[in-house]
Amino acid sequence: MKNIPYHTPLDADTLRAIGIPEPWAFGVADRTRFSELDPLGHINNAAYLAWFESFRIQYMQAYGIGYTGADSPQLVLRQVQVDYLAEMKLAEDYIVTGRASVLRTSSFKMDYAVWSGGSLRTTSHAIIVLLNADGTKRSISPELRDMLKTRDGATDA
Repeated sequence: MKNIPYHTPLDADTLRAIGIPEPWAFGVADRTRFSELDPLGHINNAAYLAWFESFRIQYMQAYGIGYTGADSPQLVLRQVQVDYLAEMKLAEDYIVTGRASVLRTSSFKMDYAVWSGGSLRTTSHAIIVLLNADGTKRSISPELRDMLKTRDGATDA
């Protein structure tokens, strides 16, 4: 991944140029760390969850989705599933891609993928629920719904 900046949003054109296919239109690059290794010398399964969390923060910021502040929705992770396809080792460059894929009334499904060395290493999906400050469910606004459909190709459930 020559000249790909770490911790910086990558757009669809950049992702295509390095071989990541549609529908992925947003990604973030990084490199595996020693602290992420397990006793067998490969990246610990829990590290991927941290990568997805860091990705979600950049995604929300880049998409202008407010999640802090008095009137912002609280975004709560309800469920996550990870499929580990191939191991990763120390000092590997990788890219996490993600997108909203399915929209419900007050939640949406995010799909993720981890790419390294030109191959898909991990896939995942998570259910994100929007809540009000009092803990009640909050509907996805029409503006947010339209944006996720336009930018990510999300569909209504």
